[in-house]
Amino acid sequence: MLLDLWTIVLVSMGVVFFLAGTVGLLRFPDALSRLHALTKADNLGLGLVVIGLLPRLTGIADGAKMIFVWLLVMLSGACLAQLVAHLIRQSGDFKP
Repeated sequence: MLLDLWTIVLVSMGVVFFLAGTVGLLRFPDALSRLHALTKADNLGLGLVVIGLLPRLTGIADGAKMIFVWLLVMLSGACLAQLVAHLIRQSGDFKP
C-alpha cells in the first residue's frame, strides 16, 4: 500500500509540472520564456513520473530502460532548446 501511495503522489506531482509547463507555454510573452517553461517543467515532470513508476516495474531491465528514456528526453530537449534559442537570436526577434 505504501508503494501505491508513492506512485500516486509522484505521478500526480509530475502531471502538475506538465500542466505548469503548458500554462507557461500559453501565458509567457516571448518564445524564449516559453521554451524555458517547457524544457524545465517537462523534464522535471517526466522525472517524477519515471521515479513514481519505478516500484511498479517487474525487473531491473525495465527500470533501466525508463531511466534511459528519461535521460534521452532531457538531452534531446536541452539540445533542441539551444538550437531554437540560437535561431531566435539570429533572426533578430529577441529583445532583451
